[in-house]
Amino acid sequence: MFPYVALSKDKKWMPGPYSGVELMVLHKNEQTGGVTVLRKFAAGTTVPAHVHPQANETAFILSGEWEESGVVYSQGTCFFAPKGEQHGPHIALTEVISLTAFDGPLTVV
Repeated sequence: MFPYVALSKDKKWMPGPYSGVELMVLHKNEQTGGVTVLRKFAAGTTVPAHVHPQANETAFILSGEWEESGVVYSQGTCFFAPKGEQHGPHIALTEVISLTAFDGPLTVV
């Protein structure tokens, strides 16, 4: 048995760090500050190039189409961005839902 289980039906969407982005926190590691979240990007949302200075980011697209550097990615794509490395801009061509893990505090600059 897992020591922690999160059911998305019991969680709520909350505003993300950018307009058009919502987050659902599934788990937070109190020791590292790392979080596992569902992210929902409204169709047409552009997230500018940015850096997560305190956490590596791993994102897996569950649904939708996302454009990154002129390439369109869809369901089943996994992205990894090392902490401190700029990535983006990201463009949600449709509504996009991703499962994303940050191994440290979720900060954006």
